[in-house]
Amino acid sequence: MRPALLALLFASGLCAAPPNIVLIVADDLGSAELGCYGQKLIKTPHLDELAAGGMKFTQFYSGQAVCAPSRCTLMTGKHTGHAAVRDNREAPNKAEGQLPMPAGEVTVATLLKRHGYATGAMGKWGLGMFGTTGDPLKHGFDLFYGYNCQRHAHTHYPTYLYRNAERFELKGNDGAKGDSFTQDLFEKEALDFITTNKAKPFFLFLPFTVPHVAVQVPDDSLKEYEGKLGDDPAYDGKKGYRVHPAPHAGYAAMVTRMDRSVGRIVAKLKELKLDDNTLILFTSDNGPTHNVGGADSTFFKSAGDLRGLKGSLYEGGIRVPLVAYWPGKIKAGTTCDTPFAFWDVLPTLCEVTGADTPKGLDGLSFLPTLLGKGGQKTHDFLYWEFPGYGGQQAVREGDWKAVRQKLGQKKIVTELYDLKTDPNETTDVAAKHPDVVKQLEKRMVEQHVPNVNFPLQAIDK
Repeated sequence: MRPALLALLFASGLCAAPPNIVLIVADDLGSAELGCYGQKLIKTPHLDELAAGGMKFTQFYSGQAVCAPSRCTLMTGKHTGHAAVRDNREAPNKAEGQLPMPAGEVTVATLLKRHGYATGAMGKWGLGMFGTTGDPLKHGFDLFYGYNCQRHAHTHYPTYLYRNAERFELKGNDGAKGDSFTQDLFEKEALDFITTNKAKPFFLFLPFTVPHVAVQVPDDSLKEYEGKLGDDPAYDGKKGYRVHPAPHAGYAAMVTRMDRSVGRIVAKLKELKLDDNTLILFTSDNGPTHNVGGADSTFFKSAGDLRGLKGSLYEGGIRVPLVAYWPGKIKAGTTCDTPFAFWDVLPTLCEVTGADTPKGLDGLSFLPTLLGKGGQKTHDFLYWEFPGYGGQQAVREGDWKAVRQKLGQKKIVTELYDLKTDPNETTDVAAKHPDVVKQLEKRMVEQHVPNVNFPLQAIDK
């Protein structure tokens, strides 16, 4: 941590002890699915309250347009041109879980654990099954509770979960319905973790699975929306997801129930008098999903007017909410319009806690922005690459955004957008600005380090 900021936090009395960290990541939550970001149909009072009492980021980006690589950038501070995991890929030989992170990857949990923090995660991992090199217990977590495998997380009423490496059955669940809704289980484990570790600094990572389909929610939450969202035809269960009698109501209820969990976590921190010394960050792993499984991003305007959805490197696929809340440190009701991304979270949390920040990262700390004290370094550019959904690259430099699509068809065509005048990426101006295109294409070449597991089509020959 920079000495000046360390002095600001500790010597000045802003922090009497190392601060706790609560990092909450929703699954497929759109940039406009929270009330504080303009949502009109879904109620999110607790997150809206956090935004009102803290800082809302308007140009924050996920690490990738789908789950596993996005979480890899979050954990390691490296963008997808350098990260070990760059796409969703199943574990070999049809084993449970996804292709694991290598053993040598250093995560934010590892760094904070070395610094004396208790570390816990409740939700979905997706970066390597227990016993592999990507095992969360090998990457800094004292406790993991939930789903390890992304496919397993396609139901919120699974027949089993994991506590660390131990599988346990959820009797009364059959995948479609049951007695144990996982969002509620994650909430309870989070509250217990806070209580257990109240006397020492902790890092609580909550990669929730809501609102990823299937659309499922307990009846008490569903009733809040049933019959109140206009025509809501039943979902028939095609494409492998669960049937639902009122999917619009169900989806909205899922988000609101997650919001309720956030409210209960904040209440627990206040009850234990930990809230003033706890930084809460809330975000989403990528943009909202397509209209599958009962989800309807068109109906809810889940990405606002932004182009693209999950799986796309246009703004709608990677622009996500970020709410930061830290009473007495972050000024209430503030907004940040500076572009930051998932790979900035690791260096930020290292600086917040005083933990050592590794060299060679793509991220930079946005702690000066949180504290409003000036001296914030900004990115020269942001870069993404994605072998999935046809093969893509994107780079943002200032207000310029370059996008490449369909690399799998061996078509290397660079589109260019001016986000200042065209935030929804409607007009390709590449032909008018060949010098800008050349500069951003140079970034794409420089930032891509080939990865044998995730070759980039038409680029890695």
